[in-house]
Amino acid sequence: MAEQAQFQELAHQLSAVGAVKRDLGRILPHDCPAGSAAVLTLLGRHGDMRMSKLAELLAVDMSVTSRHVAHVAERGWIDRSPDPADKRSRILHLTDTGREQLDTLYRRSTELLADRLSDWTDDEVGQLIGLMTRLRASFGDCRTAPRLPSPAIETTTRTPAST
Repeated sequence: MAEQAQFQELAHQLSAVGAVKRDLGRILPHDCPAGSAAVLTLLGRHGDMRMSKLAELLAVDMSVTSRHVAHVAERGWIDRSPDPADKRSRILHLTDTGREQLDTLYRRSTELLADRLSDWTDDEVGQLIGLMTRLRASFGDCRTAPRLPSPAIETTTRTPAST
């Protein structure tokens, strides 16, 4: 297992990921805030779904999801059609215009990452992808209640004498 100091440094580095997210947020089209981009991305990745499923994937409550959905629907990026299994529910799906907007989002984020990581090798980018995928898997489904660390994990910094 890694040393406590390494975990502290990892926590510090992960907090810096916020700068990357902010940079990615700055390239969003003016009429497509982050919540709208998330709706489009999830529908693009997972396909048609009920609003309740979208709220689950976004990890926000239904009122927030409703605002995001209303925003993208007003722009014609998604359609809301009755769910044949439950007429009270709506199925959300991307329109052709929504797919174009999603393509724009993908293109802009890809161009930004390619620019910022231009001095990285393909192998280094692949390693980062692999490690981030593994990190996400280690944390599991972040939409569920957080799992507290086991009591066996030390919370103090180790000294060479204690190893």
